[in-house]
Amino acid sequence: MIPSYLVNFDLNELPQIETDILIVGSGIAGLYTAIEAGRDREVLLITKKSLLESNTRYAQGGIAAVTAEDDSPVYHMQDTLTAGAGLCRSEAVGVLVSEGPEGVQDLIRLGTAFDVENGELALTQEGAHSHRRILHANGDATGFEIVRALAKQVAEHQSIKVWDEHFVIDLITSEGECVGALVQDANGQRTFIKASAVVLCSGGAGQLYRYTTNPEVATADGVAMAYRAGAEIRDMEFIQFHPTSLCYPGAPRFLISEAVRGEGAVLRNLHGERFMERYHHQLELAPRDVVARAIVSEMEETKATHVYLDITHETPELIKHRFPTIYETCMSYGLDMTTDWIPVAPAAHYMMGGVKTDLHGESSIPRLFACGEVSSTGVHGANRLASNSLSEAIVFGKRIVERIRELPAARQSSSLFQIERPLEASKDASIDARRLALQKTMVRRVGLRRKESSLLIGREMLKKEFSIFHTKLDKQEQYEFANLLTCAHLVTEGALYRKESRGAHYREDYPERNDAFWQKHTIQQREREIVEEVSHA
Repeated sequence: MIPSYLVNFDLNELPQIETDILIVGSGIAGLYTAIEAGRDREVLLITKKSLLESNTRYAQGGIAAVTAEDDSPVYHMQDTLTAGAGLCRSEAVGVLVSEGPEGVQDLIRLGTAFDVENGELALTQEGAHSHRRILHANGDATGFEIVRALAKQVAEHQSIKVWDEHFVIDLITSEGECVGALVQDANGQRTFIKASAVVLCSGGAGQLYRYTTNPEVATADGVAMAYRAGAEIRDMEFIQFHPTSLCYPGAPRFLISEAVRGEGAVLRNLHGERFMERYHHQLELAPRDVVARAIVSEMEETKATHVYLDITHETPELIKHRFPTIYETCMSYGLDMTTDWIPVAPAAHYMMGGVKTDLHGESSIPRLFACGEVSSTGVHGANRLASNSLSEAIVFGKRIVERIRELPAARQSSSLFQIERPLEASKDASIDARRLALQKTMVRRVGLRRKESSLLIGREMLKKEFSIFHTKLDKQEQYEFANLLTCAHLVTEGALYRKESRGAHYREDYPERNDAFWQKHTIQQREREIVEEVSHA
């Protein structure tokens, strides 16, 4: 069993700090929520690296919001629901598409400089969008620009304290409510942070897989600690693999934005043939799961490790202006995307499932909220529509703060308690080696294409690592491995349970979508069996 807490502690003996709102994570969700909350609350924002290190920083394509006259929230909603494959919550999508444009204006007021053409916000189109509605910054560095602007605001805000290089080990619950968190600094010193509300903005779980577009910090911390605390976790089987990450000797799996295809790039197999017409009528702009599986099929047929992305028919001026980061990165490895085809292959990219929340971001545990990739608001369904994630973080971050302002005062009588269970000494085996083995298991057994026999093998391989939960832990890399293992378990169990193919979840032994029985969500909660929840699409 996965325990409620990773470590032993006695809250009576630990240093204690109180704050109005504790925010965990420094991506767009954490930074924006902190700014909103800081208007009338004291905020402590904790990040395990620095303010500028998060998944948001690496978001290239942009942020989806209706700003053009020929577009409409109705179209945006239709596109989102279609991509979500019957599992979006229509109310949540309605909130996103109606409140997203105002959120973009908020970002601009806070200093984000989106690209402008002829005096208007520059827009591009991405896969499965029916209109050009993707705002971008510095061509293909949208995430970095947003984080730069928001981090500057946070750093200068008098009501926001920032603790970087701190790791949140566990959420603390008492009398059915979340009352704070157990935090450890870089020197190993632990502190109990007591808060009237805790907001998880800790990002995704890309490091579950050996090949990912996510940075090293994406280790599923928020989902894992919420699960241990008893929160409901929803739809963890839906992991989105981005179709086009750079696949080149000596280079990391660098994301080649969907916007490159939005601007006309085509996919070619090892023989130079375009192939998407054999898989979907939208060709290269088909939903991500379709494109990713098509690429894998072509790789298998041609016995190749990659396919090619070709945008050489566009002018060098357009390519360099629109995609400066991608162009410079490729050039650093000897690839000139103005003349060379870019070798690409799918890589783990985004977690659609997460901590189940209501329309104001509150989890099933009172006073515990989740925002951004760690959350499951109902917006993304079975497959996230490109560039909806940044707007989701803004829209629901504001809603979370509105709800927190309505909360009654926190109980002052929360009893301080201790956790003491028998723990063994750490194994000699390297955590790095165990982490790599977990990532390989997930790629091979719980990856882009799944089947029961392989999933069962993966489940058993993961269970062999469960000894970590009965081990004395004191280092960040150990906590991260325990969190990855928790999340890997949730993904695998969800994938075994859902006996159909839908969105980003593809079962070779159940290749068809089955709305008659499976148009519903999977809910996982510690010490309970998986339960089903009817979709409100």
